[in-house]
Amino acid sequence: MGFWWRPFTTLFGFGLVALIFWAAGGQNAALKFSVVVLLAYLFRQLWQQARLSRWLEKGGSSPAPRDSGAWGDIFYRLEKLQKHQIQSKSELVSALGQFQHAAEAVPDGIVILNQQDQIEWCNPASRRYLGLDCVRDKGQYIHYLLRQTHFVDFLNERDYSKTLTCRSPANRDVLLTLQLVPFGAEQKLLMARDITELERVDAMRRDFVANVSHELRTPLTVVGGFVETLGEMDKPADADLKHYFGIMHNHTKRMQRLLDDLLTLSRLESSDNAVAEEQVQMPDLMRELAREAESLSRGKHTVRVEIQSKAWLLGSLQELQSAFSNLVSNAVRYTPEGGQVTLRWFEQEGQPVFSVTDTGEGIASEHIPRLTERFYRVDRSRSRETGGTGLGLAIVKHILTRHGARLDIQSIPGKGSTFSAMFPETRLIPSKVEDQKPRLALVK
Repeated sequence: MGFWWRPFTTLFGFGLVALIFWAAGGQNAALKFSVVVLLAYLFRQLWQQARLSRWLEKGGSSPAPRDSGAWGDIFYRLEKLQKHQIQSKSELVSALGQFQHAAEAVPDGIVILNQQDQIEWCNPASRRYLGLDCVRDKGQYIHYLLRQTHFVDFLNERDYSKTLTCRSPANRDVLLTLQLVPFGAEQKLLMARDITELERVDAMRRDFVANVSHELRTPLTVVGGFVETLGEMDKPADADLKHYFGIMHNHTKRMQRLLDDLLTLSRLESSDNAVAEEQVQMPDLMRELAREAESLSRGKHTVRVEIQSKAWLLGSLQELQSAFSNLVSNAVRYTPEGGQVTLRWFEQEGQPVFSVTDTGEGIASEHIPRLTERFYRVDRSRSRETGGTGLGLAIVKHILTRHGARLDIQSIPGKGSTFSAMFPETRLIPSKVEDQKPRLALVK
């Protein structure tokens, strides 16, 4: 019967006693007894209600009143319900805290908006991307703070399948993609993601395809034109044939160099291609690089070699020789006749360093950060004249990165440039040769 068995039992007992009073003392006695009992019962109810009211006024912080009977059951169940609510509230607070911590750790900007587009909460990343402050801007209309017309139109459109790409109002160098996501009953999330790097990579991909197409189109057009010309000639002269075939051969070699460099880059970028850990005898390699520079120069430059360290280098001989050769050939190509190219091998604060210094035209500072990009050229026409593919420094950068090294470029326009490959101390190997003095060689 649950709750009702106690009242029914009490009423039955009260009726039984009233009948006994009626039988023993008459109707008046039974009536007086009933009045006294009802007043006592009413007073007890009021007293218990007062106890309940005082307990509720305290917020249920103290234990519930103790009693027997129906009120005891009521107090017990209320206290049990209160404990359950406190536990549920604690769990909700904990879950909310975890959500906020997780949202704060998310690298994307997150803003919670109500039905009227007022800010209810935002994470720290929203300050970095949107210039918002959770404390200062709480309750503000988002379109009052982000006033760009395209953003207001995007917000009013309420099309959750669309995204908006725009510049960050807090940092114009950052490109963002914004998206609205339904959240809760009438709320929504505004999410801001930084796509600057993705856009840069995509732009590099587009430039790469365009540059490869352009680099291959010119020699293919030349070769195709001469083949067509030869096909239309009845009896071409030997001198013409030699001239045409010479030009076609040069352009074919240019395409071959470009394809070789592209394959080299692809191999270097492969995650399956581990770096060979060999002991590279740098003094011997320096002298070999000097002979290579002299061969490219054909006596038009002074090639100087400074071996200031006996140490060897740990790494891939093939890759390191390719990187150093690229730096040496660039120095020779871009140094005017009569200039000087200096190759150095030395230690700087414990780090092994290979550097190439030339006395060429130098490079303006705005070009230096982009020199290692594929196909980037300071002077396109001059680069093609010297036979470069535009991939040499990109290959150098990849090789050095695989060896934990970095490329440092110092240049003064009109005076020359220095390209330095700076390796970590862990790749320095003490020389296997007996003590010898630093060598200084001058190749005329």
